[in-house]
Amino acid sequence: MLSEQSAVTVRATLPAVGAALGTITERFYAGLFEAHPELLRDLFNRGNQAAGTQRQALAGSVAAFATHLLDHPEQRPDAMLQRIAHKHASLGVTPEQYAIVHQHLFAAIAEVLGDAVTPEVAAAWDEVYWLMANALIAVEKRLYEERGGHAWRHWEVVERVTETADVATFRLRPVDGGPVRDFLPGQYVSVRVALADGARQIRQYSLSGAPAPALRQISVKRVHDDGEPDGEVSNHLHARVRVGDVLELSEPHGDLVLDAGPDTPLLLASAGIGVTPMVAMLAHLADSGHRAPVTVVHGDRSPADHALRTDHETYTAKLPDSALHLWYEQDAPTGTRTGLVDLAHVPVASGTRAYLCGPLPFMRSVRAQLIARGVAPADIHYEVFGPDLWLAGEAR
Repeated sequence: MLSEQSAVTVRATLPAVGAALGTITERFYAGLFEAHPELLRDLFNRGNQAAGTQRQALAGSVAAFATHLLDHPEQRPDAMLQRIAHKHASLGVTPEQYAIVHQHLFAAIAEVLGDAVTPEVAAAWDEVYWLMANALIAVEKRLYEERGGHAWRHWEVVERVTETADVATFRLRPVDGGPVRDFLPGQYVSVRVALADGARQIRQYSLSGAPAPALRQISVKRVHDDGEPDGEVSNHLHARVRVGDVLELSEPHGDLVLDAGPDTPLLLASAGIGVTPMVAMLAHLADSGHRAPVTVVHGDRSPADHALRTDHETYTAKLPDSALHLWYEQDAPTGTRTGLVDLAHVPVASGTRAYLCGPLPFMRSVRAQLIARGVAPADIHYEVFGPDLWLAGEAR
């Protein structure tokens, strides 16, 4: 927890620091990448940097962490720390990199806030930073130990399946022929690819199933980028990767995993490519003989855009007490609904635990509807593809 003196200073300066965090993070990343261009080339997502979403997420996480320290000094925000740590571990972030971040972040704070950064203010926010950094380092250390460290492993594409016009599934096996670690339904892997300009960019993709014990399966949606870096990896995978090609994958990570006994009612809600972790969860539930009600909700642009639709339907049908509710914005067939997901007429069992994945507006809407239906906020879990802008919004 924060020392008493630092807590007083942080509370007094949080409004000013919070209001300037957008500018601070912009200056921070500019200085960081000028001094360490290899971090932008080979570690940070260039698409998120170009769009500004990484800056928003960083500002949100710092503000949320500081606020939590002040409001709940006896607790750590473990859910937020776990989410960030899993992402860092999938990228191979090291403890030494936190010192680099500290150097450039505090240089940006001094540049933006000027004389307002007295020695007392600097010391207080330094304490906030290292409380957060050391907590993350500890969680990441445990994750690395559980997985035998971080190493990029080579995987050969053994099958490629066109799911929709913009989604392809890749099934891969390890080139070294060694054992494949089990994953928890809902987890993702990082995929690193070498691009034409020499960069080795990394993206995370949910494991969309386990087609065989020795294989990995990811389903990738092509991002239409119009030449911008946002979709450079997904477009590379769609345009260039075929059966026989080799990709670099991390071990599985991610904290959005099923945590429910066989008698816990579940609701799995997705939209668009957010279907991928839900299909993996459904496959696991079907294999494990889940007995309680499972309500499956999905929204998409059209049936033709609904990736893994057959798996979605097949696994749901294998469960003894399940229901599939589908919404399509256009071309909705009989038995489905037209428009956006609306839970008004969807039964929600008492004690339901919910898992959400999809665009942020979709998840905000579904979460609000579930809370209105009596689902406890603590029982609603979500996954964000990319920087966690939900957190950034909550911090404002």
